[in-house]
Amino acid sequence: MVHHRRCQCRCFSGLLAAALLLIMVPASPAAEPPWEAVLQQARGQTVNWFMWGGSPAVNAYVNGYVAARVKELYGIDLQQGPVKDIAEVVGKLVIEKQAGKHTGGHVDLMWINGENFRTCKKNGLLFGPFAERLPNQRYVDWGRPSVYNDFGEPVEGLESPWGSAQVVMIYDQARISDPPRSVGALLEWIRRHPGRFAYPAPPDFTGSVFVRHVFYHLSEDIGRWQGSFRRSELVATAERTYQVLRELAPHLWRGGSTYPESPVRMNTLFADGEIDFAFSYHQAEASRQILDGLFPETVRTYVFDEGTIANTHFVAIPFNAADSAGAMVVANFLLSPEAQLKKADPDVWGDFPAIDPGRLPPEWQARFRDLPRGPATLSDAELQSHQLPEPPSEILIHLEKGWEQHVLKER
Repeated sequence: MVHHRRCQCRCFSGLLAAALLLIMVPASPAAEPPWEAVLQQARGQTVNWFMWGGSPAVNAYVNGYVAARVKELYGIDLQQGPVKDIAEVVGKLVIEKQAGKHTGGHVDLMWINGENFRTCKKNGLLFGPFAERLPNQRYVDWGRPSVYNDFGEPVEGLESPWGSAQVVMIYDQARISDPPRSVGALLEWIRRHPGRFAYPAPPDFTGSVFVRHVFYHLSEDIGRWQGSFRRSELVATAERTYQVLRELAPHLWRGGSTYPESPVRMNTLFADGEIDFAFSYHQAEASRQILDGLFPETVRTYVFDEGTIANTHFVAIPFNAADSAGAMVVANFLLSPEAQLKKADPDVWGDFPAIDPGRLPPEWQARFRDLPRGPATLSDAELQSHQLPEPPSEILIHLEKGWEQHVLKER
């Protein structure tokens, strides 16, 4: 508590008040330079962006459009580091942290999922918080649960969103006239049509999300997993999930003796007519495959009546990134209306925007509204009215490990 005294010298009292004001009111953070200074520092830097490299459309967007634009606008060289699993990169960061390598890291930017974000946050592997410093964050609706939480883990400025996605089921109208409209109906369909369904083996993310849908189907209330829950409840529902998947295995493609190793393999099986359904954690995947000539034009998508899982995907900057200023500038560009509109184009990627178009100037709102949709892509209204939240990453990890032990190894 500050005690003020009456002072005859008004000049002194004024100086004292000014001094107290300087003490009590935080100064502009010298450690956080203004955005213009960040732009100047970023010019000439090389940003190594490590990310999952399994999508040709994503790779083309990053290496073509984004790399060219950040070079043109900011003088940044963007280099993609494609990996099969970003967990490999996170593991290396853990080792570097333990070895005391706090500067000069080779990884400047990462596309990470909720599971790896939780690991990074727990082990202090991230730079920041930085998200609130990006000017284009004003276009993001941070009130959405899937934005301020990443698989149940509060983001707290340590990640920046750059897109969103939702699971859709993929089928061919020429083969299936009335697809099963719920997880329960799908499980029954699989039992009645042996050999005609497959899902990638977890921990592949697409295969894992199928397991999570079965887990939700067997839960009395999926809202129970969004807050605090008892470990015993998780174990019991997970055991029921494994039991259902074990019983389902003989009815799968090749009798469950093997599983597709990736979504790409599953899509090929679907395109070749070996299975009757595919599914994707990307709502425009089927349209993309139609445009690429892999899927016939009769292919369409749908969501379950009870909804399908949706989430936001983020980028983060490692604690020891050599070019963190450049990484921030790239993260900010990814949120620009220009970059978000390009990414949402079905001819490019068809990814959902991470920004809220309603926060944009009218001319940009119109451009998003008039964006063409692929032939198999559902409307935003249809998708957003059928969204389920991801469970916390603790549940995801538990289910992935449990699937390998109790489904794969006990088949």
